[in-house]
Order: sequence, then C-alpha cells, then structure tokens
Amino acid sequence: MAEWLANGAAALLGLSGGLAVGSGLIALLVILDLIPRLAQLSRGYRLAAWYETAIIAGTVYWMSADFGDWRSPHTGAAEILAALAGLFTGLFVGMLAAALTEVVNVLPIMAKRLRLESKLPALVWALVLGKLAGSLFDWLVYHR
Repeated sequence: MAEWLANGAAALLGLSGGLAVGSGLIALLVILDLIPRLAQLSRGYRLAAWYETAIIAGTVYWMSADFGDWRSPHTGAAEILAALAGLFTGLFVGMLAAALTEVVNVLPIMAKRLRLESKLPALVWALVLGKLAGSLFDWLVYHR
C-alpha cells in the first residue's frame, strides 16, 4: 500500500512539474512573440501556422521518445540524429535567448551603463564566443 502511494505521489509530482514547465515555456513563447518574429525574419508570414505546428510536433515526438524509451540501432544513425537534434535545439534556444534580449534590451542598457557604446559589437562577439567556449568545454571535457 505504501509503495502504491509513493508511486502515485511521484507520478503526480512529475505530471505537475511537467505541466508547470510546459506552461512556462508556452507563456514565454507567447510573451516574446517568438513565432511571429520568426515568421517576420524569414519573410514567411503565411507559414506561421507551420512554425507553431513544428514546435508542437517536435514536443510530442520527443516526449513520446522519452516516455517510450526509444532506442535506435547502432548503425551510426543515432549519433547523426543526436547531432541534428542538438543543432536544432541550439538554434531554437539561441533564437529564444535573442528574442528575450531583444525584448528586454539588455545589451544597449548594459553598454550604456558601462560606457561601452562604441564597443557593442565586440561585446556581442565576446558573449557569443564565451557561450561557445563554455558549451564546447562542457561537451568535450566535462562530460567525458
């Protein structure tokens, strides 16, 4: 009986945590207007519904893969698929971070307060290269 209650509590906690994270992500996407901004940048206003469908389909696919404990055969395809998934996830996270920065106008305010207006391109490159170096260190050194 105690095991049944513990499993039920764990399931309830997992579902409520997933619901909270998913709701937060959707709220962030809506507040930042990420989909319309992506449609504007790609000049594909008529494709905005496709962008939304792609996000939902990707979420459902990877949720099913996680819950179903899917495994791919050891043909080398798993590494290629993982690399592609990582690439597209990185693109999405990068666009999300760029949208958040654009909405909040973090860089211009920071550059003005630190008196670095003339160095703004170098500041952006420093942020990009720092993120890249940190990610490479994490993947290639830390997780080996």
